[in-house]
Amino acid sequence: MLSVSDATQRILAKLPTPRREQVPIAEAIGRVCAVDASATRALPPYDNSAMDGFAVRSADLPGTLAVAGTIAAGDNPDRALPPGQVLRIMTGAPMPHEADAVVMRENVADHGDTADFAEPAIVGRHIRRAGEDVTIGDTIVSAGANIDAGAIGLLAAQGYATIAVTTRPRVAIISTGDELVEVDVAPGPGQIVNSNAHALAAQIREAGGEPLNLGIARDDLQASIDILQRAIDADMIVTCGGVSVGDFDFVKEALDAVHIDVDFWKVAIKPGKPLVFGHTPSGAPVLGLPGNPVSAMVTFEVFGRPLVRALLGAKHRDRPVVPVELGRAVRKSPGRAHYLRAQLHRDGNRLIARTHPKQGSGMLSSMLDVDALVIIAADAGDQPEGAAAEALLLRSV
Repeated sequence: MLSVSDATQRILAKLPTPRREQVPIAEAIGRVCAVDASATRALPPYDNSAMDGFAVRSADLPGTLAVAGTIAAGDNPDRALPPGQVLRIMTGAPMPHEADAVVMRENVADHGDTADFAEPAIVGRHIRRAGEDVTIGDTIVSAGANIDAGAIGLLAAQGYATIAVTTRPRVAIISTGDELVEVDVAPGPGQIVNSNAHALAAQIREAGGEPLNLGIARDDLQASIDILQRAIDADMIVTCGGVSVGDFDFVKEALDAVHIDVDFWKVAIKPGKPLVFGHTPSGAPVLGLPGNPVSAMVTFEVFGRPLVRALLGAKHRDRPVVPVELGRAVRKSPGRAHYLRAQLHRDGNRLIARTHPKQGSGMLSSMLDVDALVIIAADAGDQPEGAAAEALLLRSV
């Protein structure tokens, strides 16, 4: 069996070039920038005051000086400061020529036509210099970066009404099994709701993809072939179930029938050993996940999410991995890497991981309120309480 690391490398080794599209910046939140966006304007565009106060020539202070007027934000930046005088100035207002400092208004005795300055001024104090934030030509958002609110603000300041982003990959979801019914159907004897498709769709959206739920393939070879043919033009295919060794697991034969080139079948991971990866004739990746709910979600988190992020051209494909201490002992036999659902809490500088008491691959409730997946290495055995481990962060703590 492949290790998790080797499987990940093979999954990410051959990827199509991401497509791109132009979207309004109001719709760009959470998208991945497709090309470097460069600054065409200096920020600030001119020297301006960082405070409400008085624009002064530092050489004139201290003393009592005539107030020559007021400069407000939005005034013409070409105004000059007469010698031996000062100008009231508002935050963000352009600095007048010849002024080299701003004195905060609370440090000045303002008499209307004159103002008393008891202390000398420091050259450059409370002045925002043109271009000190952004210089023309700077890369403001780089290709592969996630576009967040800060990026949108900066793009707007630079006049980007639209931005090139990578197109969300269309990820076809195929569920397999006669036992499955749709969510709006009451399950009969021996039946269960197809919850996997909805959980996987949520994970795909969270990763930045566009899920396409193609429904349920019954335990029949032709049914499996038919539904795979409907998925063949997607950017990525995820199947759920039917990849084990049961008498009714037809996915392998169906993949062959639609000419999907399979790379590997098993990975040394728990939950989720039966895992299929391959490519369609056009090069789209195909990920075959186990049918047990937790196995499907965990293996998608470990392998599917980085793949979707890679298809987006994202620089940051993986979730953060942090050091933790085990809050309870873990039973484990060497052979497969374990990914254990856990909640995290801080104790000073220590991050304590309390693994969920239900770690079975069918225990769907164990995926609620999960902060992280604690990783126990494949060659490791039983772990005592307090042992050091690593955890894949699913959310901030």
